[in-house]
Amino acid sequence: MEFTSAEARSRYDEVVAVAARTVVGLDFDGTLAPIVADPEAAHIHPEAHRVLVDLADVVGAVAVITGRPARQAVALGGLDEVGEEIAARGHELHVFGQYGNERWSSSQPYVRTPLPPHGLASFQRDLPRELRAAGVQDAFVEEKGLAVAVHTRRLDDPETAFRALLPRLRALATRHDLMLEPGRNVIEVRSAGMHKGIAVHQLAARIQAGGFLFAGDDLGDVEAFDAVEELADSGLATLLVCSASEEESALAERADVVVPGPEGVLELLRQLTADAS
Repeated sequence: MEFTSAEARSRYDEVVAVAARTVVGLDFDGTLAPIVADPEAAHIHPEAHRVLVDLADVVGAVAVITGRPARQAVALGGLDEVGEEIAARGHELHVFGQYGNERWSSSQPYVRTPLPPHGLASFQRDLPRELRAAGVQDAFVEEKGLAVAVHTRRLDDPETAFRALLPRLRALATRHDLMLEPGRNVIEVRSAGMHKGIAVHQLAARIQAGGFLFAGDDLGDVEAFDAVEELADSGLATLLVCSASEEESALAERADVVVPGPEGVLELLRQLTADAS
């Protein structure tokens, strides 16, 4: 665990002091689950189940806040089983899917989801033409119901393909009044009405949090980092954690703690659990 400054170490101590009223928000891919070429083959780190259950005993709430559909995150992460064990101890696990548009929790184990955003169907109709124009027609298109994600990771030169596709999809999303979110060799297009920062604020208000820790790994977590900084300005104890990799380090300069991927995130959560016990 590497603190980025002496002030960051102090912020960690402040979070520990109010752990019982602190929300721990965690991204899924790259934070709880290692990044893989096939997004449907991603699985939560094998040690995460035990770490999350133990963590729930000492903090105010544990939440997974992800761009994935909530049902998919629950299935790939085995989060229904994690939630059952957390619930048996008198606590609750929250899952915010599709950047907060979908909700699931261990106390209400069904997915609450809105209608797809206006413009998404026409975006999907036009998408194959843009893929061909960028020369990346073999990119994997993941339809999420409320969003569409185009992955270049499986291609021979994923970074070049990503750069070729990004401006085209940005223009297409704008034409259909949708929001574009770039990630690690993935471009996601969705409604502009919701993002992880809103989910952070809603969860903090719901449990009347005294602290908030958020761990993420890429550009899709920027709004969550923004929201946590806003909570800090309002007086909450906060900690920002970057799950760093060789591919992506966009959050490292803003983080209080930089850790090496999911294993580092879990080690930090173990330490927090021990220090708050």
